[in-house]
Amino acid sequence: MVTLADVAKEAHVSKMTVSRVINHPEKVTKELQKIVFEAMAKLDYQPNLAARALASHKTRIIKLFILEEMSVVEPYYMTLLVGISKQLEKHGYTLQVTPKLELNPGLCDGYIITGLRELDYSKLAAFHKPLILFGDNRHGYDFVDNDNYEGLRLATHYALKCGYEHLVYVGTDIEEPFELKRRQGYLDVLAESKLQSELYFCANHSHVAANLIKAKVAQWQANTCFICASDRIALGVSRALKASGKAVGEDFGVIGHDGVFLDQVGDLTTIKQPILEMGQALVEILLAKINGQDSSNYQRIYKSKLVVRTSTRKETDAYATNHLSDLS
Repeated sequence: MVTLADVAKEAHVSKMTVSRVINHPEKVTKELQKIVFEAMAKLDYQPNLAARALASHKTRIIKLFILEEMSVVEPYYMTLLVGISKQLEKHGYTLQVTPKLELNPGLCDGYIITGLRELDYSKLAAFHKPLILFGDNRHGYDFVDNDNYEGLRLATHYALKCGYEHLVYVGTDIEEPFELKRRQGYLDVLAESKLQSELYFCANHSHVAANLIKAKVAQWQANTCFICASDRIALGVSRALKASGKAVGEDFGVIGHDGVFLDQVGDLTTIKQPILEMGQALVEILLAKINGQDSSNYQRIYKSKLVVRTSTRKETDAYATNHLSDLS
């Protein structure tokens, strides 16, 4: 049976160093962690998690609350789960997933909470362990999120660069920070460009978005781009336009947000969030809080990137000629 001493010998460090890497990795350098973890992997050393929990007075359990309907957000949360679970595994923690915000959360060392709505925040007073939210909020709780405002500014600017003259926003019917910031990003770019806004809202289902577009498609002329608050909405918009005989990617453009369907639907231009990295950051911050580390960086916002596919046409020089000169 492989022992702690065997790992120490393989890694050329002391047993105390190996113990510290296993039990308190945040207290050693990344380089030292790498050396010890490689030795553990080579020797197939399995730490006794139960003994570690008893010695540290911790459960080594993290609870993840997913409060959104999975049919609305999948595969978004599957990617997030991968990021969270891989990072927890590195630190010897177990993940428990629950779809309800329980008033008696049970034994664990901390909480990751996603999909909170305004009515849920009053329940957080019952949570006496460290927690981190996935998503910006108005209540001062620590969180990880992408820059929703800048993401939609990026999408809207790109539509203008493609020469589209009429930009329509299709958002979710939820008055929450992520939706409000995405909406505002679109509105501000149009105001700066002296263009008229046009906004519609629907549930975050592709078929609902498709029905919305089908009912109104006759009112939109060529050279229109739809800026959507989610990929799911964008897919519904694109399907409805195509079903109505519209040339998506030429006369009509569609831009989504999230970047979770890129492997399934190859033609959607979208704003891609770094979901895997955000999942890892949730764990990193929560474990820092559990271990009582400095709290100066417990709110983290990630930048998204534009992924250009064929649901929009190529950039033109029209934007620079017709708009940038007006803004200078």
